[in-house]
Amino acid sequence: MQKLKQWARHLKKQIMILYFAVRDPRMPWHAKLVAAMVAAYALSPIDLIPDFIPILGYLDDVILLPLGIWVALKLIPEELRREAAIKAESAKRPVSKLGAAFIILLWALGIGAVLAALFLK
Repeated sequence: MQKLKQWARHLKKQIMILYFAVRDPRMPWHAKLVAAMVAAYALSPIDLIPDFIPILGYLDDVILLPLGIWVALKLIPEELRREAAIKAESAKRPVSKLGAAFIILLWALGIGAVLAALFLK
């Protein structure tokens, strides 16, 4: 259980590194795009796959999110990553309204597609 808590703290720190790196004007645009998407999703109060769905509900938290964080961190220049890590040490976790809006949009599109498939034959 202690290892799981340690892993969760490590993920939170990495998310905060992405959050601060995205705000730096020296960040390359492609890295900024990937990092912003991952940070917005991670900081969103809404999950793409709700946790109450057995097994799949935790898939994004256990596999997709760490993979996205790893890719985004690899795209950030080393100096920027170090500076963002220093800022992340003392920062509080923000909430991403943009990330929540994006997840709501994805759900609405998915529901719309299902309804269209059912009723527009």
